[in-house]
Amino acid sequence: MEAENSNSADQKREVFGKLKYGCEHYRRRCKIRASCCDRIFICRHCHNETMSLLSDPKERHELVRREVNQVAKVCSSCGVNMGEYFCEVCKFYDDETEKKQFHCDECGICRVGGRENFFHCPKCGSCYSVGLRDNHLCVEDSMKNHCPICYEYLFDSVKGTVVMKCGHTIHNDCYEEMLKQNQYRCPLCSKSTCDMSSTWQRLDEEIQATAMPENLRYEVSILCNDCSRNSRVFFHIFGHKCSHCRSYNTRVISRVDGQQEPPTTVN
Repeated sequence: MEAENSNSADQKREVFGKLKYGCEHYRRRCKIRASCCDRIFICRHCHNETMSLLSDPKERHELVRREVNQVAKVCSSCGVNMGEYFCEVCKFYDDETEKKQFHCDECGICRVGGRENFFHCPKCGSCYSVGLRDNHLCVEDSMKNHCPICYEYLFDSVKGTVVMKCGHTIHNDCYEEMLKQNQYRCPLCSKSTCDMSSTWQRLDEEIQATAMPENLRYEVSILCNDCSRNSRVFFHIFGHKCSHCRSYNTRVISRVDGQQEPPTTVN
């Protein structure tokens, strides 16, 4: 009887406070003491956000996940389960198991979304959705870089990311905002980030309908941002079409006859 009561008490302690505590980042039943400044926060993201706002730049710092000391799934003093999901490697707790957290040994960190829905790309250096298996252009350690828009480090960012056609990665929110601003080139390599065929067709029609004056009818040398090949085409204020891949995502290199370079155009 005593054993049964003891088991029942243990079970109650393990579910005590589940999903009732935490922060905007995680639901958990514990706090962490930052070894760097000896201050207490709910998670390392709360710590980093607070420390980044300090008025003295010299005092600003970040807490790395593995610098959290003395971790365990269950409290050794009261027996409370501090998180339904617990990773001893990352020293990470979370009660919201519907996120389907899993630890990737190759990445060395925990990710969300379900292990069955992701694969690790060794060249890109990160986990990607299975839909991208054999369906993306690999760029060496592409995720171990900063977002080219907001400059947050991508590899362990809590925000969603997207792999562009060129293989470079960017936050989903930053990518969508970039498209809203009619920016369709990768900020890093200038290649087109999406299917631009309808736009190129519209430019074909506009160029055909708009003749250039006599003094602007000359050839220019262009470099295509999409296929990285050179072409010689007639100058037009609306844009210059690559002779190889038919893209208008090009830049003028020089005027063919060696005279002064024509006005810069944004294609």
